[in-house]
Amino acid sequence: MIDNKLVRFFDELGIKDVPQVGGKNASLGEMYHNLSQKGIKVPNGFATTALFYNRFMEETGLKNQIRKILEGLNTKNVNDLMKRGEKIRKTIIATEFPKDFAISIIEAYKKLSAESKVKNLDVAVRSSATAEDLPDASFAGQQETYLNITGEKELMLSVKKCVASLFTNRAISYRVDKGFDHFTIALSVGIQKMIRSDLAASGVMFTLDTESGFENVVLINGIYGLGENIVQGKVNPDEFYVFKPTKKIIYHAIGHKDIKMIYNKNEKQPTKDVSVPVADRKKQCITNEQVVKLAEWGMIIEEHYGRHMDIEWALDGKTKELYIIQARPETVQSVKDRNILERYVLEKKGKLLVTGQSVGSKIGAGIANRIMTIKDINKFKPGQVLVTDMTDPDWEPIMKIASAIVTDNGGRTCHAAIISRELGIPCVVGTNNASTTIKSGKVITVSCAEGEAGYVYDGKLPFKVERENIGDLVKNRNFKSKVMMNMAEPDMAFSNSFIPNDGVGLARLEFIINKQIQAHPLALINFNKIKDKKVKKQIETLTVGYKDKSQFFVDKLSEGVAMIASAFYPKDVIVRLSDFKSNEYANLLGGSEYEPIESNPMIGWRGANRYYTEKFLPAFNLECQALKRVRDDMGLTNVKIMIPFCRTVEEGKRVLEIMAKNGLERGKNNLQVYVMAEIPTNIILAEQFAEIFDGFSIGSNDLTQLTLGIDRDSGGTLHVLGASNEKNDAVKYLIKHLIEVAKKTGRKVGICGQAPSDFPDFAKMLVDLGIDSISLIPDTIIKTMMVLNKKQ
Repeated sequence: MIDNKLVRFFDELGIKDVPQVGGKNASLGEMYHNLSQKGIKVPNGFATTALFYNRFMEETGLKNQIRKILEGLNTKNVNDLMKRGEKIRKTIIATEFPKDFAISIIEAYKKLSAESKVKNLDVAVRSSATAEDLPDASFAGQQETYLNITGEKELMLSVKKCVASLFTNRAISYRVDKGFDHFTIALSVGIQKMIRSDLAASGVMFTLDTESGFENVVLINGIYGLGENIVQGKVNPDEFYVFKPTKKIIYHAIGHKDIKMIYNKNEKQPTKDVSVPVADRKKQCITNEQVVKLAEWGMIIEEHYGRHMDIEWALDGKTKELYIIQARPETVQSVKDRNILERYVLEKKGKLLVTGQSVGSKIGAGIANRIMTIKDINKFKPGQVLVTDMTDPDWEPIMKIASAIVTDNGGRTCHAAIISRELGIPCVVGTNNASTTIKSGKVITVSCAEGEAGYVYDGKLPFKVERENIGDLVKNRNFKSKVMMNMAEPDMAFSNSFIPNDGVGLARLEFIINKQIQAHPLALINFNKIKDKKVKKQIETLTVGYKDKSQFFVDKLSEGVAMIASAFYPKDVIVRLSDFKSNEYANLLGGSEYEPIESNPMIGWRGANRYYTEKFLPAFNLECQALKRVRDDMGLTNVKIMIPFCRTVEEGKRVLEIMAKNGLERGKNNLQVYVMAEIPTNIILAEQFAEIFDGFSIGSNDLTQLTLGIDRDSGGTLHVLGASNEKNDAVKYLIKHLIEVAKKTGRKVGICGQAPSDFPDFAKMLVDLGIDSISLIPDTIIKTMMVLNKKQ
């Protein structure tokens, strides 16, 4: 006989039952009950109640015993905490459940097994604290999870272990630090049908970007096998971003996935880790279609709960069906005040030791302490940098006193990342080699302020923290010109989108090509003809998983652009076609084979002239394919295209013709094409250029050098004398004339050069002239907007 006050099935539960079965189990019941009709699959199960826990504690005398053990505890004393925690857990496991408690669990298990037409169903046994997963307090991973549990005996032991896990060292410490009384929190145990992800894949998704708080994406991490390895940080997972408005994948990265957790026939160890075949490590663990389906489910769940969510999913290897196995509120980014903009800035860089994925956006420094096992955590001192292979919840007492954390393994959804994010501690995960590269005692700086990649530098480097209240800045805006942003690094797009802006006036492709692609496009096209074995091997390593190396270029370039375009959607994002000079192209892998040696590359083979030249045309076609993919396949039609260094109107026509052949026809699908106004001829013949282009963007850097006859790369005497300053009357005359012509011809005109970023008075002049937009580097937007607001 099942006592409904002690045990309840998911179909009897809803979110209102959090006080009875905790956030995790109440959420499972809510989804099972309400979201099944929307196509979301949730495995059935049941949960013990808070009454079950409280009566167990009271009727067996455990409550008084535990209070006595915890008297006088100082959570900062790690050794004392460990001793008391272990004593409590042993006491709980040694205590028998009252008979009616055991009967209720066993009868519910028999009923769940009968639904699946088996005698002893394999189940997952998980804890769900009644204070768990509240919007302002995440208890992620604080209580234990037991997988592949079969049979009544093993089930009862696992339930008891779950109850005992409410008193792990980290859980005791966490409650004390958060101000939770140990006995105002009860523990519910969820028993859920296992999904055979040991035969397929599993993972975690968040309905926002975990590091920046950007709301328009779903972040999905996935690995082979059971999902515990992703939370524990044992595996570097695959990562996908899906853009919510278009439901398209805009970014993916393949993780190492070198091991997976599968079923084990040993009752005492029901799971085990095995190696993943090398060929499978290089593949996505789930298909693109499955990624999109998960994202759609994530959006449905988010809409149902009315908040951002942290969700666990599993793919059944037998049925090939996807399931949601947990969902809880996201507890870090969701509670931030978006009116306060905080930026950590590294003032100088040192020797790079290791790199991985950044967690958060802060910087920390201190003495490295390499700790590889839990038994050594008492050696850790406050303010040190924790260096390890991975963390689990037992490490939480020292994580909260660290200045930063660096791990070999794990992704953005592993335990180290979750806890670091909540504690506000900079953390770099998935470095692969931190614990073998960084020795204890070494002073290091951990930077998570440089985008998606996290860096660990030698020495203590200076950094500053900038905080601005941007609420009033936007409210008090009193000028008409748009303030746009210059963007180069896709990794910074999501976080920079929170700076007040009207879109992106200049998105540079050079950074994406230089950092993410690294190889010359013609070397990728002609990969099989490369004679230099070293270069060929480097490109092979870089493009692992790609038989067609050209497709690597298209994919990486399109994803880089998509990250920027999605961050500012639906605002305009003006993407400038590649503007490397010949010497810069030559520095790419395999580039020296295809580039001439020019005495002055600044006015050499660059911009529009390069695109239609027969030698480079195949590479430009790839560039066009990438941008077509962004606009047409990913749905990011806010992307406009800009042609740089276009010397003549005829050149402009030739480039537009090639673009049209590649599916980028001006006017089709609302595509607008701008031209950089950076050569005096662009302004002298502005009316003619206006006939074939939709707008102008002033490149003040090149315009200055070509107006005044200065090579801005030479660093010569003229620079010292200030003759190259954009505020020269001749340069200002040309800019004023272009703005007048643009207004006369009905064309947009903006500026994306450095001048308004460097000189606030120059920005004021442009606004007075009625320029449509000024595009600034992110660091100067707030300062410039303040100046422009005061001016009026």
